[in-house]
Amino acid sequence: MKIVLAYSGGLDTSVLVKWLKDTYNAEIICYCADVGQEEELKGLHKKAKATGASKLYIDDIREEFAHDFVFPMLRAAAVYESGYLLGTSIARPLIAKRMVEIAKKEKANVIAHGATGKGNDQIRFELTAYALKPGIKIIAPWRDENYQNEFKGRIDMLNYCKKHKIPVEASAKKPYSMDRNLLHISFEGGILEDPWNEPPESMFKLSVAPEKAPAKPEYVEVEFVKGDAVAVNGKKLSPLGVMQKLNKLAGKHGVGRIDIVENRFVGMKSRGVYETPAGTILHKAREAVEQITMDREVLHQRNCLMPQYAKLVYNGFWFAPERVMLQKAMDDAASVVTGTARLKLYRGNCTIVGRKAKKSLYDADIASFEGNIDYDQSDATGFIRLNALRLRVQAGLKKKRK
Repeated sequence: MKIVLAYSGGLDTSVLVKWLKDTYNAEIICYCADVGQEEELKGLHKKAKATGASKLYIDDIREEFAHDFVFPMLRAAAVYESGYLLGTSIARPLIAKRMVEIAKKEKANVIAHGATGKGNDQIRFELTAYALKPGIKIIAPWRDENYQNEFKGRIDMLNYCKKHKIPVEASAKKPYSMDRNLLHISFEGGILEDPWNEPPESMFKLSVAPEKAPAKPEYVEVEFVKGDAVAVNGKKLSPLGVMQKLNKLAGKHGVGRIDIVENRFVGMKSRGVYETPAGTILHKAREAVEQITMDREVLHQRNCLMPQYAKLVYNGFWFAPERVMLQKAMDDAASVVTGTARLKLYRGNCTIVGRKAKKSLYDADIASFEGNIDYDQSDATGFIRLNALRLRVQAGLKKKRK
């Protein structure tokens, strides 16, 4: 039996290598995806094998992540609930996709992950796997009664590692959990489980505290072609390059932090703190260009569809036919979003201060209060009276009843 395991080299997955190997008498093939987490990958091959794995795949899939997952989601203007830009949600389908591909290559029919039974990631991993390989078997140890009985918490896991001489760098104290990729860092659990607790400043990795950001604002211009960012401050960049450049710029000015309580797919509310520097700039910049290039009714329809699209991404349905269908509509709407946005970054704020496009629908001659070029103000009289007709009828009925 062969099992492909999502592996990071941390405490949880180090335990899983040994536990899965012994429990299922299986060959363990580890997979570690580089989606921009910038964690230390050096030495992981040696560590995985020392723990009991037969081999470890490490993929640099940052460009694919940016081009095929983050950018399509940005074209859809996707935001979940109170401002979550879906950083963790969008990475899981790609990681699971690669695990399925490796399983096929290794002739393995089983994959495993260390996601808990309370979270969203278990769903995202498994829905993707089933969509891409219907007959695949999935092992989720945190939903296994035997695993739960053996490991009540981190102390049990540390003791297990000590007993079996598993090399890990961890302690019993863990004030919160963290997940990082090119789009964001998420923090949850531990001290953050009390929604009244302010996140400690030492927690943040991608951005400085707004009050410690430069006292002078910085301007940034982002150029879009058909809804995709293609240049920053006039320099052409790949999707990965755009993300990397904007992460540095936004982080320098403390841009991209949010603290929300969201509704997980499994039904519970969860407090999450997020840093999404580049994503925040891209979302606002694209929105600025949309305002002058997208037809009003198309924009309104897109905005009506967006919450459903965001929900599908959040819940793990990236490879579902309804998300694919919606993506086509979102891409069609975004096809006109070509232009440039100018934004001001200042102490945690990302403010739109300008936008331009060759095919702008904004006409200053029509919109201006000066003159009446191509617009006869008297036309509004009939327009208003027609729209008021049903209101006048309703008012007349009320008067008759009296």
